[in-house]
Amino acid sequence: MFENDQDTVDVLLSESDEFRRLYDKHTALKTQVNDANGGVIRMEQLALEEIKKEKLYLKDQMATMIKNYRSVHA
Repeated sequence: MFENDQDTVDVLLSESDEFRRLYDKHTALKTQVNDANGGVIRMEQLALEEIKKEKLYLKDQMATMIKNYRSVHA
């Protein structure tokens, strides 16, 4: 997800409960999307789109946290 920032992600996962919560939720939603797209689970298209939107929102929040961390610790 954040391959270029893996060191920062690792630090935030160990130091920030909020980042860890966002990361775990994003991972769970990613699994749901992959399962729905792969036919493992059935899901209405509208519900799938909502999950994708929430996943993107979480990713944006994590990206902001990574950016903020890097600006302070650069």
